[in-house]
Amino acid sequence: MTPPRLSAFLLLALANLLWSGNWIAGRALRDSFDPISLNFWRWTIATLAMAPFALPALRGKGALLRRHAGILLILAFTGIAVFQSLVYLGLRSTTAVNAVLINSSIPLFILLCSWVIERERASPRQIAGMLLSLAGILVILSRGSPGALLELEVHAGDAWILLAMPVWGIYSVLLKRRPAELGGLPFLFVISLAGVVMLLPFTFLAAAQRPLEFPSAHEALGVLYMGLMASVVAFICWNRGVAAVGANAAGFTVHLLPAFGTLLAIAFLGETFAPFHAAGIATILAGVLLATLRK
Repeated sequence: MTPPRLSAFLLLALANLLWSGNWIAGRALRDSFDPISLNFWRWTIATLAMAPFALPALRGKGALLRRHAGILLILAFTGIAVFQSLVYLGLRSTTAVNAVLINSSIPLFILLCSWVIERERASPRQIAGMLLSLAGILVILSRGSPGALLELEVHAGDAWILLAMPVWGIYSVLLKRRPAELGGLPFLFVISLAGVVMLLPFTFLAAAQRPLEFPSAHEALGVLYMGLMASVVAFICWNRGVAAVGANAAGFTVHLLPAFGTLLAIAFLGETFAPFHAAGIATILAGVLLATLRK
């Protein structure tokens, strides 16, 4: 039964809260795991958790998977293997506040990737929105000091986070090409499993370069949170919410993520919210609204 509209928006808000916790955990665990290993263990846990429910639904779907293997592998590569590895890499040297605020520019990168991949023409209003959001990103990258950009003093972590945005844009645009016959959970299981296989050799290489260390209880709980709450539970909440209110209305709730992420970073990581953060996020959101709202 589809939840009532209010319950649907509460589910969407919960999904964004759980996703924002992933960014906080990624920043907190930056010294405990290398980015690729952290991503590998996150999606390994998620894949194992989904297996009992997804595998029965995949029976008899072998021909379907083989027919659509190309797009499924591309989605696994961009959405699972690359995007989150870049995010965790960026979180090693930038604050979680900076990262989640830059992440709020994703809708603009989706528009840009739609134009590049699908040849969907951007309207003048959408182009203006992209440029306005770009200005907001530059405010955050420069820490409110334009001279930092002129002297190329952009922090490496911010650059990795920014690089992750078009990767997610590519994933989002190509998502419409996924096989419609594959349900939500089986689809997530398939690309998660493929992403884990892609990450496996790099995880072994990373492990060979550092002594074997078992995670502490807090570190293990952090990875479990990423694999279960920020992956499986958040996905279920998001799917149910989108089914009730539609993708367009649900899309605007994504802007709760930087708000939740900022509050969590201040509460749990002791990070600060500076005036340039406020100016940057306001400019980014103004650009997103300009580009995406209907006339």
